[in-house]
Order: sequence, then structure tokens, then C-alpha cells
Amino acid sequence: MRMSTSMSARTAAAVGLSVAALGLGTAAPATAAPAHTSATATATAGYVAKSAESDASRAFFEAVVKSVAEKRAANPRAAAVTVVYDASGAPTFSAQIARSTQIWNSSVSNVQLQQGSNADFTYREGNDPRGSYASTDGHGNGYIFLDYAQNQEYDSTRVTAHETGHVLGLPDHYEGPCSELMSGGGPGPSCTNPNPDANERSRVEQLWANGFAAAMDKALHKVAAAR
Repeated sequence: MRMSTSMSARTAAAVGLSVAALGLGTAAPATAAPAHTSATATATAGYVAKSAESDASRAFFEAVVKSVAEKRAANPRAAAVTVVYDASGAPTFSAQIARSTQIWNSSVSNVQLQQGSNADFTYREGNDPRGSYASTDGHGNGYIFLDYAQNQEYDSTRVTAHETGHVLGLPDHYEGPCSELMSGGGPGPSCTNPNPDANERSRVEQLWANGFAAAMDKALHKVAAAR
């Protein structure tokens, strides 16, 4: 992800983390397996991860924001911010990623996902006993990891759309019903809903409204000044 040095420094100060993971794991992520092989451990039951308002959740979103702020500043009158992703690292889930992108692009208008080069975030695949997750080092290097075993137990499109929801700024809410995308695996494997509900769509729209970049920049200045 490309970003200005000043924006990167302010975001890093606000996050204060070296590694963050959220969505489907309680510890730092392991290296993704390079090939599709059988899982050697059972994936975590449900989408068990950090709390909804964890530093990890903010870190992943702010890593994407660094790039988005530059895009908004370069074209402040644009109807929507385009967030670019690279799915080449998760060929097994290409159909689910494409479907997840279609779902989000049809659900919101202030931000749109687009596959391409110079990506803001990437998708990866492999085996990890902690399941799928979204991860970043807090410096713009974000990715979504999709675990083979968990995507066999749970609806794969829901898992992919859920993790992509983190990129768009939504936190986990495991206590929610199946109708909430960010309830993840809370409702159990029988839940196959891959669509965000009205409240989730509204929150993303608000986050990515035209004034969001300026608001985030102001907030980061405030955090830095308080330190």
C-alpha cells in the first residue's frame, strides 16, 4: 500500500501495535500454507477472536485508511473510494472472493472493491488451526487469510464476506443473529447468510462518506497530540 510518510507515522502512533489479527483467531497468525492440503488440526469453533472494539480491529482498518486518505485527497469529489485487492494468493477461493466483492459493491455506494495491481490488501489461503482472520502490521500491509478447514465447516462465502467486512471498518459482533454478517460463526455452521444487514450497510456508508478522510486525519492528530 502506498501512503504519505506523515500519515503513516500518525497512524502507527495511534495504533501502537506491531502485529494485529482479528476475525477468526486469538493469537498472531501463522504463515499461510503454499498449497491446498488437508488441515492437520481442527479449526476453531466459530469465528472466535478478539473483542469487537479491540486494537486489532482498529489497526487493520487504519492500515487501509492510510491509502484511502491519499485517494480521497487526490479526488475529493469522487462519488466513492475504490479499495483495490489482490486475490491471486487465494486461488481456491476465487469464486467466493468474487461473490463477496459483488455483495459488498451492491450493498454500499461510498466505497467500492476492485481487483487490481498495487493492491490495498490481499487474500491468502492455507491451513491454520485458528481458522480465518484479517491481519496487518499496522503499517499498511494488510491481508485476509482464508483457512481450508474452516471454510469447509462454515459457509465459505459468508466467511469471506465477513473478513472483507473488517477491511471496510466493521468490528466483530459474535452475539448477533445470523442476519448480521459480522456475527461470524456465533450463530453456528448452519448460518449461511453472506449479506450485511441494514445497520452494517449504514455503518460502512457513514465511515466512507466524503468527509471521512478529513475526520480520520483530525482524530489521528488529536491522538498524537495527547501522547
